[in-house]
Amino acid sequence: MKKFILILIICFFNHFSAQQKIPVWDRGQMPNSKGLKLEIKEEKEGRITQIQEAELFAFLPAKEERKKTAVIIIPGGGYHHLTYDLGGYSYAKWLNTLGISAFVLNYRLPTSPDLKQKEIGPLQDIQAAIKYIRKNAQQWGISPDQIGVLGTSAGGHLAAMVSNISTDYTELKGDWETISTIPDFAILVSPVIDFGVFAHKGSRTNLLGENISEEKIKEFSMQNRVTAKTPPTILFHAQDDNAVPMMNSVLYYQAMIKNKVKSAIFIFPKGEHNIGISNKTALTDNWKKLCEDWLKNLSY
Repeated sequence: MKKFILILIICFFNHFSAQQKIPVWDRGQMPNSKGLKLEIKEEKEGRITQIQEAELFAFLPAKEERKKTAVIIIPGGGYHHLTYDLGGYSYAKWLNTLGISAFVLNYRLPTSPDLKQKEIGPLQDIQAAIKYIRKNAQQWGISPDQIGVLGTSAGGHLAAMVSNISTDYTELKGDWETISTIPDFAILVSPVIDFGVFAHKGSRTNLLGENISEEKIKEFSMQNRVTAKTPPTILFHAQDDNAVPMMNSVLYYQAMIKNKVKSAIFIFPKGEHNIGISNKTALTDNWKKLCEDWLKNLSY
């Protein structure tokens, strides 16, 4: 009996040793902050509405199974909350089964009272996260030029922003300045892309506020930011998604085709705004195999 309990304890610690919590910013280096002391607010289990500063949670496969590829997972939540469990940890565990290292990013939400300029806060955090993982890639046995992003819903909008906005907003100096903020590839699941006709209004309002100018709407509609330098991207969406219309993915895909970006899109008849690790239909559940094959085709 004692031997059995000991095995359980070892398994417990082995399981959680793979989940390493990493601050994205060194002390005193987080930009765009008023210096307020904030408490972590959890709306309900698995959904955070406020954090003090951005954090990464590392999920690493066994060294014997680990590939050189890593993915930063950007949870959704309409820029109002972070679905870090269902929209973060669950994807990380799935990626681990493919031998891919995963890092779930809890980023500062634009609703945070600490942000001076709310619309760039989340972008600063994902840019800094990409730099951090590239700089420290060797310690995890991954390659700095095989770092992708996976964004769901509003997290997909942030993934598209970091894929297309080359301006470095991190304000990091020294050798940090030489590290690119653009991911090597992107996986977008039911992403928010358009802030115009097909907008998810909650995401748009939380990021940019009310009474937004047409110029601002165009600037933050990510289909307008795609260029030939946009990294290879795959999109998944459901035709019956009533929260974020599938046209968000279609518009982004059309922009990538126009700019000759390596890309793929899959629109499923069912799935609503719930495409994830567990899906209601076998057809929609195929997105994981399609994604795995697409990554292999890119040699990831």
